[in-house]
Amino acid sequence: MLTARHLTIFCLLLASIPAQAGSEFFCCQDANGRRACGDTLPEICRAKAYQIIDGSGNVVKEVGPPLTPEQKKEALLLEKRRQEQEQLIRQQRLKDQALLETYSSLGDIDLAQKQAEINLQRSIEATDAQIQVINEQRKKFEREAEFYKKHAMPPEVAKGLRDTDFNLKLLAETRAAKQREFQAMTSKFDEERKRYLEIINKPGRRQAR
Repeated sequence: MLTARHLTIFCLLLASIPAQAGSEFFCCQDANGRRACGDTLPEICRAKAYQIIDGSGNVVKEVGPPLTPEQKKEALLLEKRRQEQEQLIRQQRLKDQALLETYSSLGDIDLAQKQAEINLQRSIEATDAQIQVINEQRKKFEREAEFYKKHAMPPEVAKGLRDTDFNLKLLAETRAAKQREFQAMTSKFDEERKRYLEIINKPGRRQAR
């Protein structure tokens, strides 16, 4: 290992002879503030910041001290966040590209929303028609049950009431789900319309029609 005195002599020798290409030396300060150097990294420098010096005495690179366990943990966390952010950016880029390939104008979005609303509204109306039919069936069983208030109700009448109640419950749940779907669809098209405007209004892109 080179001491400060040896380094001075070494630098004087460097000045008197041509520098050898590729020669590098590693230097750091020890606990007493003295400089330690070597043509390989001295053991005392392994836990410290050090410099890489070329054959002409110029600092080629400065290397910081090894990270503490806490710093390593923080660095890993920052790297994870960076990768997650890059992933989000890539996903958004793919979504934006798909949006531009799906719609050529704002008018296309309006037409797509109108057609989707028509289809879903027809589905809701079909469910309403089924509910009306089942309600009529239940009324029929209710009228028949009136004759058996003081007598045992025939099994088919009791079963008819149970079945119609069950079917009405299912249809009510189906209709509620379609209503939620309608609201979600409206929000989806609103978000797509907003993002489409943001994309095409970026500098260098064509304006929305």
